[in-house]
Amino acid sequence: MSKAARTHGKPLDFARGRVELSHGSGGKASAQLIEELFQSAFANAFLDAQDDGAQLPLPALAPGQRLVIATDSHVVAPLLFPGGDIGCLAVHGTLNDVAMNGAQPLWLASAFIIEEGLPLADLRRIVASMAAAARAAGVPIVTGDTKVVERGKGDGVFITTTGVGVTYAGSEISARRAAPGDRILVSGTLGDHGVAVMSKRQNMDFATGVVSDTAALHGLVDALLRAVPDVHVLRDPTRGGLASTLNEIAQTAGVGMRLQEQALPVREEVRAACEFLGLDPLYCANEGKLIAICPPDVADTALCALRAHPLGRDAAIVGHVVEDRHCFVSLHTVFGGERMIDWLAGEQLPRIC
Repeated sequence: MSKAARTHGKPLDFARGRVELSHGSGGKASAQLIEELFQSAFANAFLDAQDDGAQLPLPALAPGQRLVIATDSHVVAPLLFPGGDIGCLAVHGTLNDVAMNGAQPLWLASAFIIEEGLPLADLRRIVASMAAAARAAGVPIVTGDTKVVERGKGDGVFITTTGVGVTYAGSEISARRAAPGDRILVSGTLGDHGVAVMSKRQNMDFATGVVSDTAALHGLVDALLRAVPDVHVLRDPTRGGLASTLNEIAQTAGVGMRLQEQALPVREEVRAACEFLGLDPLYCANEGKLIAICPPDVADTALCALRAHPLGRDAAIVGHVVEDRHCFVSLHTVFGGERMIDWLAGEQLPRIC
């Protein structure tokens, strides 16, 4: 008999049971859910201490190294989609936010807001996926929190994750560093995540071959920064896609961007789905791709480093940074024209991550 069964009564029925309000009450039901599900899945020495927080060893920092902290909330619908689910997405999203600061992630914290009535089987699948993603990344989930809200007020489950990491010595990654002449690289095909989620949401048969690209990118960042320490900017183009992310960087740095349409890596299935839906792959979300902006003399070295990694095989140099006080982002089309790539107006694909 398990410890939970001895302490709290009959074990949770993960096959047919559902989340109840009592699972968020702070009483026996809460303790049982935490013990049988979260603590079991995420087990590590910090979490097993069962304190109200994690007491972590402060890493020894070399000159120039800094601590990085990033937090992200995940509200994707549906919770399970081709190539992933909200669990692995919550891990990957925050690990990538830490990595885009030029840092190696060390620890994660997570908080769940669960809707009453969610099948325990779905919750267990999501937690197992989250645990597997954290283990594969080598970054433990060391503390967390769980709340339950009334039926109809939570849409299944929302997950917030926070990550802590340490920057690489000598690296200075910031959107402010984008400079005229810099080259713009992407690590792979664009729009996969957005189309995968939308295909599941709308039951669209034409997009069944597209799966989410959700992945932890800190290994790819490590390979890139070892080859090219002087990368100026790293960013993952999630909500709003490549277009919105580049507009944000351009505004921060006070520069313009020029892209080459023929250089943009987009899967034919994604392009076809976007055409059918009236969407633009440049604005579709990505969850396993990065943008790197670096000086022109190291761009080819950066490209080789990205392509040598499994997550960067389809990397490409897609444009360059220019002087422009208006901070415009434009696209040189395959027909020889110029098209403005503006900020996303409204929400092209809501609840995408």
